[in-house]
Amino acid sequence: MYQPAHFTVSDVDHIHEFVTHVAAADLVTVDESGQPHSTLMPCVWKLDETGHGVLYMHMARANKQWESVHSGARALAIVHGPQAYISPSNYAAKAEHGKVVPTWNYTSVHLSGTVEVSQDPEYLREIVRELTDHHEAGREKSWSIDDAPETYMNAQLRGIVAITLHVDRVEAKAKLNQNRSQEDQNGVIADLATSTHAEEQLIATLMSSDGNKLIR
Repeated sequence: MYQPAHFTVSDVDHIHEFVTHVAAADLVTVDESGQPHSTLMPCVWKLDETGHGVLYMHMARANKQWESVHSGARALAIVHGPQAYISPSNYAAKAEHGKVVPTWNYTSVHLSGTVEVSQDPEYLREIVRELTDHHEAGREKSWSIDDAPETYMNAQLRGIVAITLHVDRVEAKAKLNQNRSQEDQNGVIADLATSTHAEEQLIATLMSSDGNKLIR
């Protein structure tokens, strides 16, 4: 990831909170011919004391990406946050000298490491339980995998494979106009805050926060 200093987020706990909140990642791998493959999957990141840990996911067995991946291969998981087009018309600098251009504000996390593929049914059950419990938490009528008949669940598990990313590199970026003057930032915030697009409103909220924020 290209990381200019003023856009870099280094607080691992904050990055982990962001990944936990989004709870999905694009897993990018490359097959032996050099062809890239990518799949968006729900994920759970178990952080360890090193600040890396393991990212757990599962993929449909019918998806050919997993067959092109050998255990130990390098992979990249991309976790996307909100993003928005930034018009230079919102910059105070436009009226001063006109030397302004459009840009794109966004937040994103890249988790790199070695990937492991498993078809073990008990390991798969554990991953599905982790993911389900995460997303069902707080619901008035939460669903558990134990609510489904065991024979049905076993059949469903045969339709997926476990994907584990052993993370060894964490990169995070919050590109939120930190390189512009406060006046320019205020103009952008005012515009995005009144947008009808939810992501643009989220970017305005993040820009209003102190420091480099991935989530608020």
